[in-house]
Amino acid sequence: MGWSVFSDEYFMNEALKEAQKAFDIGEVPVGAVVVCNNRIVARAHNLTETLHDVTAHAEMQAFTAAADYLNSKYLHDCTLYVTVEPCLMCAGGAYWTQIGRIVYGTDDEKRGFSKIKMPVLHPATQLKKGVLAEACSRLMTRFFQQRR
Repeated sequence: MGWSVFSDEYFMNEALKEAQKAFDIGEVPVGAVVVCNNRIVARAHNLTETLHDVTAHAEMQAFTAAADYLNSKYLHDCTLYVTVEPCLMCAGGAYWTQIGRIVYGTDDEKRGFSKIKMPVLHPATQLKKGVLAEACSRLMTRFFQQRR
């Protein structure tokens, strides 16, 4: 693929691996990794069906795992890589973690936080979208086509 080890594409590909895990167990295929100092400190995917928990989104799972690993509720020096634009709940979680950066793959036209017409992320959080968007979108499309 030709990506450097610490590129956004490399880490998004790792999030896609998590999304595939979700797909394989019948969960909506969203995957996330949290990276701090070019090291993955948390990996997660949607578990809402498995855990019977509407809050068990990939991002929330990743925030919890990263905070536990780093022994800090704040993720200032970290980046969240997530395959799909976070929903309002997950953007709110990102706000409270004060995560330094969010990178996502494909837009969520129905439930993405950017549909809200007011600031949702922490003012210090940087945002980048569209990384490996086609691959992220393709997995979601394939999942929902199988459900029909």
